Amino acid sequence: MAELKPRLARFLRRVADRLAAPAARPVHWRPGGGNIFCIGRNKTGTTSLQRAFLDLGYTVGDQRRAEQICDSDYFKRDFQGLIEYCRSAQVFQDVPFSYPYTYVILDHVFPGSKFILSVRDSPEQWYSSVSRFHGKLFGTAGKPPTADQLRKALYVREGFAYNTVKVHGTTDRDPYAKETMMAHYQRHNENVRDYFRFRPDDLLVLNLAEPGSYRRFVEFLGVESTADTFPWENAT
Repeated sequence: MAELKPRLARFLRRVADRLAAPAARPVHWRPGGGNIFCIGRNKTGTTSLQRAFLDLGYTVGDQRRAEQICDSDYFKRDFQGLIEYCRSAQVFQDVPFSYPYTYVILDHVFPGSKFILSVRDSPEQWYSSVSRFHGKLFGTAGKPPTADQLRKALYVREGFAYNTVKVHGTTDRDPYAKETMMAHYQRHNENVRDYFRFRPDDLLVLNLAEPGSYRRFVEFLGVESTADTFPWENAT
């Protein structure tokens, strides 16, 4: 099981301590009393989770605003804007919450929060989903885009898509290097599990495609629902 490097862990705790401040609750605050962060990597059902939370009456953060904050701040390791944004709603998902180590900062600044790590059946399935999705959005004839195509993609701004792919640790020569991306996916999931290993009530590891996953989801939240399955959004 992968662990956070001690020096990195100490750095993240120091950053979180500087940013910590009492958080005002949104008007519509659902049971449990804390924030809920969906920290699974993109293309693990994060959009379906968002829909499920909305259907249950939760306030969900404005994703475009989160992406804009991430674009200007994450790669500088400046989390102040993100912390302020996390006081605007109760539930947050996708970028930058799916990025490595963001959950460490959020856990320290917002004690009592719950975290959901969404996963796929296998790293291979996750990789296929990401590469197909990006091929449709940014590539040519469905093929994964080149680094130049990613730089010119107009999602959020030119260069945003490039940065989201570079998070995986790939190179410009092969921005969708399969083994590198799958190793990144596995490492992220292992780090999250390790971080919460003694706090089972705070983390739900969830494969949305598995039978009974929705019931586990609502039980984790402590809410009632007449639904039995997740709504499927943005499937690839």
